[in-house]
Amino acid sequence: MTASLPRPAKIPESVLVVIHSRQGRVLLLERADRPGFWQSVTGSKDRQDEPLRETCRREVAEETGLQIGSAAIAETALQDWQLRNVYEIYPVWRHRYAPGVTHNTEHVFGLCVDEALPIRLAPREHLQHVWLPWRDAADRCFSPSNAEAILQLPQRAGFTM
Repeated sequence: MTASLPRPAKIPESVLVVIHSRQGRVLLLERADRPGFWQSVTGSKDRQDEPLRETCRREVAEETGLQIGSAAIAETALQDWQLRNVYEIYPVWRHRYAPGVTHNTEHVFGLCVDEALPIRLAPREHLQHVWLPWRDAADRCFSPSNAEAILQLPQRAGFTM
């Protein structure tokens, strides 16, 4: 029996991708490790030099099965909102980072997709998904920065409230 190698420490730089429809509905995912915690797609860089757009593409594909840059989702559908949040990492998740790391920098993106596209969840990460009107989605998020990003959706995506 071989021992598994320890996981490398997570990089404290991540993306938050608010996936939404043109009609102002937002896709939320329920965390498998914390049932009842709903969020948008989020994830850390795999390596220091990984471009943020690549982190977005990878995380969206891993968590939802959606492929940015495919025939169904143009590369231009992914928009960098030029919004950065620095927040304290929840203590329950700090063990994933190097000793002494307490804060993360989150880069916010929006992704407009057709709500009819099939969502394929990563079962180890998420239990279920739901499409909600943007205000309801913001209310359901456990993360304040995620909720705040969703509340900016009408202004960022250009639809009327």
